[in-house]
Amino acid sequence: MMVRAFASRTEAGIHLVYDPAAELTRRAPQSLPPGRCFLDDAQVRSWPAVYQRELATRVPLNVCWSPIVRCNLVCPQCLDDKSVAELRRGHRARIAGILAGCGALGLDISGGEPLLLPDLADLGRALRGGGGTSSCTTNGWHLARRAGELAGAFDAIRVSLDGPSAGSHDRIRGAGSFERACEGIRAAVHCGLPVQIHYTLMRSNAAGMQAVADLAGTLGATGVTYLQMLPIGEGAALREEMLSDAEATALLGAVRPRGEVTVRLRTREIADHFTVVRADGKVWRNTDGAQRIAALTDLRVPGDLHLPALEGSTP
Repeated sequence: MMVRAFASRTEAGIHLVYDPAAELTRRAPQSLPPGRCFLDDAQVRSWPAVYQRELATRVPLNVCWSPIVRCNLVCPQCLDDKSVAELRRGHRARIAGILAGCGALGLDISGGEPLLLPDLADLGRALRGGGGTSSCTTNGWHLARRAGELAGAFDAIRVSLDGPSAGSHDRIRGAGSFERACEGIRAAVHCGLPVQIHYTLMRSNAAGMQAVADLAGTLGATGVTYLQMLPIGEGAALREEMLSDAEATALLGAVRPRGEVTVRLRTREIADHFTVVRADGKVWRNTDGAQRIAALTDLRVPGDLHLPALEGSTP
């Protein structure tokens, strides 16, 4: 039995539990104390998934914050806008406080490469101070070095792997990045951090889906999230790599995870209306079936994150 951190709240009579590793919300059979809680991982996995578009709540279930644009890798499918200016450390602390009080169950720090931030652990602790969970999405290059520090600040780590071997992954992300990511995953698991592998799903790497699920078990990761490639940022130049949601769903159906490893697919339908706070401190949201992203407003108060009526974000 693995007991780890989740976050819960009740919405319109539905008892919700958010998994910060899998980035997935589930429907609990009974009410739980609101806020951050510790539950049996296997028990939570037995509960059905629920998506925000089914709830039509104004508060996002989860929010991604990208406080940094800089990255040590250059990936062709990167979603970030490299022209966005980064706010300074004091502004990052202010935004972390706003996010902590927004009521979201999950708050994830991404980038750019967040492990380049010296104050990353402080930000992680600040985010979960509001009662939700905090997670970090990284390319893993610096994870082995910082895993012990992050273990006291985050509830889960998500590591990007776009191939199940050095040859396939490094062809996309750069020489040495596969070994560094695997080393980081092992170090994080050793420190007690749940690790989820993020696999950007494209036509050119779809054949590796089973192999990366097998690798997840070998490394000690909790599972794999296959992310439908979005034509946003650098990814706009890779439209020929896009699989339809139906194609991706069929491919997922052929994956057979082993042991305790779980797999899931984040379709573009799910990613539509997903809420992102970028390094400039503005609230952005995926639009047009997650084919584009639009800036909405400066993040000044938690209400700036609220979703329009009858629209939702990813679970």
